[in-house]
Order: sequence, then C-alpha cells, then structure tokens
Amino acid sequence: MSETKQLAAEATGPLKGVRILDLTSVVFGAYATQMLADQGADVIKIEDPGSGRGAGGDIMRWPGHTPQGWPRDLGPIFLAINRNKRSVVLDMKDAKARQALEALIKESDVFATSIRYDGLKRLGLAYEDVKALKPDIVYVHAAGYGSEGPYAGEPAYDDLIQSASGLADVLPRTDGNPTPRILPSLVADKVSGLFMCQAITAGLLSRERTGEGQFIEVPMLECVTSFNLVEHLYDHSFDPPTGQWGYQRVVNPHRKPFPTKDGYIGLLPYTDKQWDVFFDVAGWGETFGKDPRFQGLERGRHIHELYALVETVTVTKTTDEWLELLKPLSIPVTRTNRLDDLPDDPHLKAVEFFQRFEIPDAGTYLAMKPPVKFTGTPSNIRRHPPRLGEHTDEVLAEVSQEA
Repeated sequence: MSETKQLAAEATGPLKGVRILDLTSVVFGAYATQMLADQGADVIKIEDPGSGRGAGGDIMRWPGHTPQGWPRDLGPIFLAINRNKRSVVLDMKDAKARQALEALIKESDVFATSIRYDGLKRLGLAYEDVKALKPDIVYVHAAGYGSEGPYAGEPAYDDLIQSASGLADVLPRTDGNPTPRILPSLVADKVSGLFMCQAITAGLLSRERTGEGQFIEVPMLECVTSFNLVEHLYDHSFDPPTGQWGYQRVVNPHRKPFPTKDGYIGLLPYTDKQWDVFFDVAGWGETFGKDPRFQGLERGRHIHELYALVETVTVTKTTDEWLELLKPLSIPVTRTNRLDDLPDDPHLKAVEFFQRFEIPDAGTYLAMKPPVKFTGTPSNIRRHPPRLGEHTDEVLAEVSQEA
C-alpha cells in the first residue's frame, strides 16, 4: 500500500454521461451519490458558502483530526464519501446563484436532495418547480420519514432512526440487558444510502424506457425498518403470529467471534455435512455429533446451546491452527480482524482495497477501492474529494457554454 496511486484520466463506469445535481449532505445522501460517482456519473455537489456563525459546506467536512497543514475542510468522513465529485458553492439567497442553479438543473439527469421538503418548497425547489425546468428530471428526495405518515418532515438522524426502526432493540434480545442500545455504526445512514443509490439507477432506467422522469422518495425509517425485519419479523410474518420476534440464530449471545488460544475466529458450520465434519474434528463425533438436539431442523431450536459448546473447543487451538485445519474441509471460517488489522489483511491487500492518493498542497490519504467489479465498464477514482467550492468556476463555465 506504500505506492501512491494516480487518478484515472476519465470516467469508465456504467453511468458515464449521467449528470447528478447533488444537494445532499452528511452521510445518507453523500454515500449514495459517491457510489454513483464511482460508477461514472458526473456528480456536482452544491454547497452553501456558510456565514459568520460557522463554516460553510457539508457539515461532514469538519469533524476529525486532520494532520498539521492539512486543509480543515477535508475531514476523514468527508474524504470517505465524497470522492469523484465536484464542489460548487452557491448562496441560494443570491439571484445570480439561483440562475446558475436553474441552469444546472436544465442540464442534469438527476436532482438528489436531503433538504427537508418544506425547506425545498420555500426555496422553490419542490418537485414541480424542478420539473418545470427539466420535465424528465429524476428527482430523488432523501427523507427521514415517508410523506404520508405523521412523522413526515421531522428531523431524522442515524441515532433517531435506529431507535425508531427497532435496531436499538436487537442487542437487548441478544444479551438479556433490557436497555435499548444504538449499534456503533452509522447503519441507518448507510443502509438508506444503498436504497437511495438503487432508487436513482432504477429511476434512470425507467426514464430510458419511457422518456419520463419522476419523483422518488427514499425515507430512512421505512428503509431501515425493512432492512431490520428481513429476519427479525420472523414468526410475526404470519397472521396470527406463531411465535417470537427475532431470528433465533441471530439474537444469540453466543453468536460472536469464538476465542482461540491467541485471538478469535469467525466460525460458521452451516449445512448438516459441515456440522458433521466439525463434530468429528472437535472429537465429538460419537457424542454431540449424534445428539438429536443438534441434528437437522432441531439444531436451529437449540442454537444457543450449540454455539456455547463450540466456544469450549475453539480455545484449544491457535487461530492459525484452526484456519489450517478447517479451510481444507470447506468449513466456513475466517480470522477475526480488529480495525487496526484491516490494512494488512491478506485478501484486502491482494485486491488492493486500500489505495493511497496524494492531494497536491495537502498530503496523502487512504481511499477504499469501489467494491463492486464491473468487467466491461469499471468504476474508478478520478477525482479527489473536493475542497469547498473548488469547481464553482469550472462547472458554471460549462453550463454557460452548454446554454
């Protein structure tokens, strides 16, 4: 990873030629539009110049501990979700800035925004306003809550959506501590960003087929609740319910990395055959391997006891010993990485997942390679995360020429 990568010369991804006007900020919308930018879209990030009360632009520019001499408007989370974009600063209260925005709308395929819809109406940027400028626009609104419900228009952040969606109730069902807890990841923002990314590409495909744009709403609460209940609706899928909320294999205090002599492993024998082989390796073939609790469908009903049992044997060998023993037997197993271990993980190193780039007059930073592989139209990294307003003159000159 010591080698510094060079930026790609041009977009090669499947969305090359698509222009996205990006009025999103923080994580939800910005994560979605970066994925599309990696896939070739020209994403123009519209940012506010700020005021005397605080710094301008996307709020995620500023958190973090930047190195000495590093630009303060390029904080670590901003770096992770804003590459391949161009930043344009426009003061919406200024008439000329408004004219420039309208010119950009006319030349864009997608209008993506996370501004509250009442605020968009006040700005004259509701769907009907934007559609009047660009009739076939794909207008995508990243909302906290669906517009048809009583929470519509309320503020929504990751913590709030984890609380409202039931995510904060998953750990209590796992370990018996009744206190609801937020998962230590921006799960709600990032999951909603994935829904938004897919919605934009689906909207573009529909426009390609019909010639018509549309309004698309991506509400966080509905997206994250849907995500959470794929497995945790469980026996409440039926009317009337036949049992519990929560998939029993997942809400299990023993579903965790298993300790070894010198670390931890992720271990998941899954099929009947894999469990039979594992029981033999563990020396349990004639005991637990024949226990009716751990056979076929019964295994799922006794998964708590089974996982607790596994933990008693994994501690008898080192991590490397388990990997060398179980991988040739096709039993799913992996080393448990700490965050610090990820840059040195053999697989991530082999695929060059972490890549080092250098921003002139700033310094070097790590980027994560676009994870999805397109063999014919590969994603690439062709622009550093932009400084605040870095491309204002460039983009507005382009719009003037196009007009």
